[in-house]
Amino acid sequence: MSLRALIVDDEAPARGELRYLLAAHPEVEVVGEAATAREALALAGGVRYDVVFCDIEMPGLSGLDAARLVRERAGSPELVFVTAHERYAVEAFDYLLKPVDPQRLARVVERLLEARRPPPPVEKLPVVSAGRTELIDWDAVHFARADGDYSRIHTYDRSYLCTLSLGELEERLPAGRFARIHRSTIVNLSKVASVSRAAPDRLRLAMDDQERTELDVARRQSRLLRERLRL
Repeated sequence: MSLRALIVDDEAPARGELRYLLAAHPEVEVVGEAATAREALALAGGVRYDVVFCDIEMPGLSGLDAARLVRERAGSPELVFVTAHERYAVEAFDYLLKPVDPQRLARVVERLLEARRPPPPVEKLPVVSAGRTELIDWDAVHFARADGDYSRIHTYDRSYLCTLSLGELEERLPAGRFARIHRSTIVNLSKVASVSRAAPDRLRLAMDDQERTELDVARRQSRLLRERLRL
């Protein structure tokens, strides 16, 4: 996991010092620097970033105003104020007081990384059955398909509506056991009964469910799946 960072400070030595300190953290990549709030906003429109390290008192538009505008961009980046004024900390995810203490910076980086870590895989999944929510073991899932904004989970002999989207479901299922074979389908690899060719460059899976459901694998995923299954 990595963090892409913007540094915003009107003093070049302060920007250089922070870049130097962040270089001790290989998981952080500085993708840009800005000397003014307006430069920061222009830069934010052209690069993808996860966190903004922002000074407060700068000429023109203040760092506070710039930070609010930058955080409105897609992706909801985190905000870390780098300031001599601790009173500004209430506006930020975290803050660093100047001069920046390396140990304090390390703790801030760790909290940023922790905030971005995906939730651990769950052993139970919420599904809807007869108007009530039930919990089923993820290992009972044979495959799942997108169903509008939700997903539909198929077990050996039943299907259930799950209020998680397919993307959310993919994040929560163990990656070593499940694979995305199509933009709308995830399969439990341990429930695959056989593999055949749907086309010269595409696979078809027969699942080990009651119906022996056949699922076509997208072209790109077929190549990746061959590698995983060592075909």
